[in-house]
Amino acid sequence: MYLHLGKDVLVRAKDVIGIFDLETTTTGELTRAYLKNAERQSQVTNVSPELPKSFILTRENGVERIYISAIAPSTLQRRLEEGEYVMDEKKRYL
Repeated sequence: MYLHLGKDVLVRAKDVIGIFDLETTTTGELTRAYLKNAERQSQVTNVSPELPKSFILTRENGVERIYISAIAPSTLQRRLEEGEYVMDEKKRYL
């Protein structure tokens, strides 16, 4: 199953490690440093030109990847839990 993060970006639901609120988590020095380091290593993908609300940490084929999304973390979490906007391999909504 795939989780829709915005625009045309999908990630496998099983690859999602965590969904985080950008506003609350980036107040911490460690989180800011982690995101800066990931950006320097080209591990960050911004999936929307709109104001970012969340970041999604994934591990895809053993590699950590971070997606910045304009979708609220609570919405993404609900999509995972309820299967809303989760797709199968043929990109059909479940």
